[in-house]
Amino acid sequence: MDMKKMMKQAQMMQLELSRAQDEIKDMRFTASAGGGMVEATAKGDNTLESIAIHPDAVQMADAEMLQDMVLAAVNEALRGVAAQSEQRLSAVTGGMNIPGLR
Repeated sequence: MDMKKMMKQAQMMQLELSRAQDEIKDMRFTASAGGGMVEATAKGDNTLESIAIHPDAVQMADAEMLQDMVLAAVNEALRGVAAQSEQRLSAVTGGMNIPGLR
């Protein structure tokens, strides 16, 4: 394989990675806990966009139970967005592990 062709392929991969990273920033993943009593939405940049707590959850749950439901929903949302991100990047890199990507 000639060097010029390799450089061209590297540039194309870099462009695709940049596009994928932009798409990841726009991703959202929503998860719920407590039978839908608590919902958390995480963004592709690993920040929380929202947490919704059903009014019934506040009335029926003690503080510790509510905290557990919030933590469960948040953690699941963050895991979901991480899985979506990994899937998108893997599509570009062909499963190659490139340090610093995420």
